Amino acid sequence: MNNILSAEYLDMLVRFGIFLFVSWLITHALYYRKSRRRDFYFTFVLISVAIFFLVYFMIFVLEDLKGKTGIGIGIGLFGIFSIMRYRTDAMPVREMTYLFVLISLAVVNALASTMPVTELLLTNLIVILLVWAFETALKTQRSKLIQYDRIELIRPDRRAELIADLEERLGLRILKAEVGGIDFLRDMAVVRVFYESDEPEQTDIDSLTKVSKKNLSTFNNPKS
Repeated sequence: MNNILSAEYLDMLVRFGIFLFVSWLITHALYYRKSRRRDFYFTFVLISVAIFFLVYFMIFVLEDLKGKTGIGIGIGLFGIFSIMRYRTDAMPVREMTYLFVLISLAVVNALASTMPVTELLLTNLIVILLVWAFETALKTQRSKLIQYDRIELIRPDRRAELIADLEERLGLRILKAEVGGIDFLRDMAVVRVFYESDEPEQTDIDSLTKVSKKNLSTFNNPKS
């Protein structure tokens, strides 16, 4: 086996195995457990794996270019973090944060070729613990846009009645409610409600204020 693969490549495989486990743990156990978004699951794992190999092999290529490694890596990293804007749909802040964390870990694990494995494991463990701590310590707060018909309750002095009515009709524990656009002609108002829920996030649906033909096509072809 040693005659086929070099010692450097075997060391890379060990570090890649560590990173792949860390990437899977953050994506599956911390992100997917709450969100249940398989599309982002696919994106997080594959992009982070691709970035790991890209950075790792870029180092060896640039080392042969007479000291241009630093400049090349800098340009490469700029391009790496720029690809987070390749998406066609707007990515929620939470998903963007996870993508940034996983790309950063991919870069760190690929660049740390001279770092002892124990120190690399400790660095990954610190990131995992921080993500886990924030995911478990902070309460899961969701928001939903609704069209509200009892327009007499949107006054600031009747906010408690508004929240009580929303809780009764929605069956949710409402944390707060914000009143947006108001239509006095139809006695309607757009209200964003913030609530606690253990159900998976439905980011695209919760942001809709009305059903249009475009929305119906989304419902008929949901994301996997």
